Amino acid sequence: MFISIEGMDGSGKTTALQRVKEHLEALNYKVIMTREPGGLPISEKLRKIVLNNDGIGMEPWTEALLFIAARKEHLEKVIKPYLAKGYIVISDRFMDSTTAYQGGARGLGIDYLNDLQKRILDNFVPDLTLYFELSFEEAEKRLTGRPDEKNRLDEEGQKFKEGVKSAFEELVKKELERITVIDAGKSPDEVFEAAKNVILEKIKLWEKEKH
Repeated sequence: MFISIEGMDGSGKTTALQRVKEHLEALNYKVIMTREPGGLPISEKLRKIVLNNDGIGMEPWTEALLFIAARKEHLEKVIKPYLAKGYIVISDRFMDSTTAYQGGARGLGIDYLNDLQKRILDNFVPDLTLYFELSFEEAEKRLTGRPDEKNRLDEEGQKFKEGVKSAFEELVKKELERITVIDAGKSPDEVFEAAKNVILEKIKLWEKEKH
């Protein structure tokens, strides 16, 4: 099973993701946690190019295509091989981030970016996506306390980030069967419990279908 985790930076998704991984491993599932852009050397290099401050002023399409290029490498050389070995693969971000950030906030088109990525990725989409929903104000408050973790996109203004949030919300409406919303404004324990329960329910359905 392939699970992606999405949301604004500061939503607590990475922390919850690590706890979910540990819980699943305690239940004897084989789990690998990865991230985008990243997951292997070439994708980590692309991550540095697209997210560091040298990329300020980068053309939106250049930005989008770099993310998609890193994703294609990640999919073919990390995600698919681990799925073939029977792992549950959990990725901190996947295709929905590009659709929201570049398709929505950069104005390249939500549907256009979504369709383009599906073509490039041979219609590979996550079995389950958790969208960690958090208000712009709360996300900014949390990021203020973690200045070392900010990247170039985190430094964008309110209009850009509101565009990202709006695009994620539109994606949720379009992909109701795949995307589940997690209220990231709750306590870390509550967020973890919500994410864990959704994932365990999906695993049960997945296992039932296999047998």
